Amino acid sequence: MSIPGSWYLILSALLFGIGALGLLIRRNVLIMFMCLELMLNAANLSFVTFSRMLGDIAGQSAVFFVLVVAAAEVVVGLGIVVAIFRRRATAVADDISGMRD
Repeated sequence: MSIPGSWYLILSALLFGIGALGLLIRRNVLIMFMCLELMLNAANLSFVTFSRMLGDIAGQSAVFFVLVVAAAEVVVGLGIVVAIFRRRATAVADDISGMRD
C-alpha cells in the first residue's frame, strides 16, 4: 500500500500553517522557536515528498542543508534566550529590545 504524495503535501501545508500561526500569535521566545522548527520540518517534508515523486535525490540533499541551518539557528537562538532569562524572569519577544542596555 502506497500513500499518494498529495497527502504528504497536504500534511506539510497544515504543519507549516500551524507553525506560522503559532509564530505570529505567541509571544514566548521558546514557543516561537518551536513554531519555526515546525515550519522548517514542514518544508523538509515537502522536499522529501517531491524528491520521492520525481525520483531525484536533490530534495533529500536540500533537507540535509536545511537541518544544518536549523541546528545553527537553535544554537544562536537558545544563547539569546538564555541571556534574556538571566536578565528577566520571562522570555517574551518584546524583551529583546531590552538587551541593548
